[in-house]
Amino acid sequence: MYAIVDIETTGGHASANGITEIAICIHDGKKITRRFETLVNPQRDIPVYIRALTGITNEMVQDAPLFEDVAHEIYHLLKGQIFVAHNVNFDYSFLRYHLNAAGYELNANKLCTVRLGRKIMPGLMSYSLGKLCTHLGIANNARHRAMGDAEATAQLFGLYLKNDTTKHIGAALKQNSKEQVLPANLPKTDIEALPSSPGIYYFHDQKGKVVYVGKAKNIKKRVCSHFTGNNPNLQRQEFLKNIYRISHQVCGNELIALVTEAVEIKRLWPKYNRSLKRFENTYGIYMYEDQRGYIRLAVDKLRKHMPCVYSCNTLFEGRNLLLNLIESFGLCPKLCFIQKNDQPCNGANVGSCACEGHELPEVYNQRIDGAVNELKKALPTFAIRDEGRTSDEHSCILIEEGRFYGMGYISHYYDADNIQALKNYLTPYPGNDYIRNIVTGYAERFPQRKVSFSA
Repeated sequence: MYAIVDIETTGGHASANGITEIAICIHDGKKITRRFETLVNPQRDIPVYIRALTGITNEMVQDAPLFEDVAHEIYHLLKGQIFVAHNVNFDYSFLRYHLNAAGYELNANKLCTVRLGRKIMPGLMSYSLGKLCTHLGIANNARHRAMGDAEATAQLFGLYLKNDTTKHIGAALKQNSKEQVLPANLPKTDIEALPSSPGIYYFHDQKGKVVYVGKAKNIKKRVCSHFTGNNPNLQRQEFLKNIYRISHQVCGNELIALVTEAVEIKRLWPKYNRSLKRFENTYGIYMYEDQRGYIRLAVDKLRKHMPCVYSCNTLFEGRNLLLNLIESFGLCPKLCFIQKNDQPCNGANVGSCACEGHELPEVYNQRIDGAVNELKKALPTFAIRDEGRTSDEHSCILIEEGRFYGMGYISHYYDADNIQALKNYLTPYPGNDYIRNIVTGYAERFPQRKVSFSA
């Protein structure tokens, strides 16, 4: 038996929205044997655009039962049946969430009439319920109302049952089938084409635009995990609605995948990525020559096209570094923007300080050079050589003077002991502190994979 379901709601995801109407048609594979429909009081305002779409107003649901009042009947109608709906994961996630809140645990096999339509009736311009009904001559005089859409879906499903000569419905119901959990618009062939290798994957929308980038030790397993369970939150529901294609890029190992993910998120700025899109409030120590010829050091926010002498995570860290250099090399705190008042310079060379013009720029700048060289000595230059995509290659990531230079793949037999020669095999990428930190942290955990370079 099949339970063909349609619901109307106050919004797009279950955890923050209510159900306003529900219809269930029990179907025996030939005809509808029982109907159930009711308006539901969602205990919240129905947005004006949904009122315009469905015709369901706040006044209409004011005296309707709460969901918890009809949950028992709904649960027993659905229990043991195959749950069928147009874009099934949407309806199922709402009912499962609200039934769970009422104390009932719904676990049912699902069939999606969008996915079935693409298989049983391939080649149509659109698989929306309205377009399918028009194309197939199915009358629906109550579009966007639960029973009107449920009965139309039941007629559509009946046509699928008659025309399913290659047994797509039976295949979708098998225990090991992924059809039940996949987004409605995502071809199963995209999942089947995914490797079980480390790498990154891309979710594309209807226009082909990348809307999410992820990394994985096992691409296929990680991608499938996005579609398991029935999480009612907004991000997952958006995934289910907007994923039309998946592509991937195999990487040699998890580190390459991590770095590539960070690079691609910065490059593509996908809609549904969150964590690696945060604003990076990082700082650097900059060096420049003033009008009098004195070289000055200053801490400032990192600028995209201005190379700094040394990068640091916070303003506090940068000021402490400058204070240590001032003390160790007798630098002028005023020329380093540490002392900003009009009082006499409190540096190490009081009475002959450069800020007062008592010391020639050539003399003072020698100490600046010494301080900068000391900073650069603390900036690591090394490569990480690790597993590649095939047995005859290695992956390689280069950190040069504390900055992420780039990455690529080299021959298993290449020595990689000359940094300038190595760069010919690597692709440069823009870096950031996140990338630098994961690479240096990896080098600390796996020192045997670190390649150092002689001066």
